[in-house]
Amino acid sequence: MAENIDDITISFFQDEREVVKQLEKIVLTRGNWTTIMFKYQEMNKKTGEYDKPKVSIRRYQKRGGIYKQQSKFTISSAKQGRKVAEILNHWFPEDADGTDHDDDNED
Repeated sequence: MAENIDDITISFFQDEREVVKQLEKIVLTRGNWTTIMFKYQEMNKKTGEYDKPKVSIRRYQKRGGIYKQQSKFTISSAKQGRKVAEILNHWFPEDADGTDHDDDNED
């Protein structure tokens, strides 16, 4: 748990080994409710090698000065990620001039 959004990480160590390695982090929304997208890899317990990257979108709520995870969604493959992106692009198309008039309505 973290007091600041910038301190939130998905990295996880077990027996001094990084079993979940954070590759990238994008903060989508800030505030008492924050949404963060992580790109990460999990260590394969059998081989000790890292598996292919995954993406996790997580929601955190700040209570008592600490951010606590409330929910998460994991995109477990590149194929699934492309399908989600395809659907989102279909549901939220840009205008013909390339602008997105929804930018001011962030959560």
